[in-house]
Amino acid sequence: MAYSVKELFYTLQGEGAHSGRAAVFCRFTGCNLWSGREEDREKAVCRFCDTDFVGTDGPGGGKFDTPQALAEAVRERWAAGVGAAGGSATSPRARPYVVCTGGEPLLQLDAPLLAALHAAGFEVAVETNGTVEPPDGLDWICVSPKSTAPLKLTRGHELKLVYPQADAPPERFSHLDFQHFFLQPMDGILQRQAMRQAAAYCMANPPWRLCLQTHKVVGFD
Repeated sequence: MAYSVKELFYTLQGEGAHSGRAAVFCRFTGCNLWSGREEDREKAVCRFCDTDFVGTDGPGGGKFDTPQALAEAVRERWAAGVGAAGGSATSPRARPYVVCTGGEPLLQLDAPLLAALHAAGFEVAVETNGTVEPPDGLDWICVSPKSTAPLKLTRGHELKLVYPQADAPPERFSHLDFQHFFLQPMDGILQRQAMRQAAAYCMANPPWRLCLQTHKVVGFD
């Protein structure tokens, strides 16, 4: 299988339980809930996405013919990122970490690629809309439900719900098998209102916790 990647970049994880952790983000092209094109937004299942996952023209992006080729590109991005920050890419106390995202990464992330990333020494996380079953052996699963899209993946490490979504209330997911439950205020012109609403919901409904996009606070995209 060939893999289409929008971008590969070294940064800090800005959201959820691993917030603040150094990581390579591998953003795959394509999604099953929106084409990524503005002319299709109004008829999409997920209408609020603010991510560009169309094409392979981002930094580090491209077509990778084998899982080993993509795993090597991820490894090189980690080494370059840590080195540029003045650190050591081989620190024994810092296992390399890759976050597979999109778009919808599980349209492409398969068992051979997962095995190649593990062989390259990486702890592998996925951020998914939960509509596609993952390969076995992922180290961290974050599910972010979208609108009315039916969930096939109802277990994992964290559930991160963009809030508010009129047709995806938190109560619909509270019983699922996750270790962490996060509400992330919806970005946009009403973000401050969404933040207050999310904070109020978390205070009234533990174990839901407020999830802020800290990478934007420190000035990362």
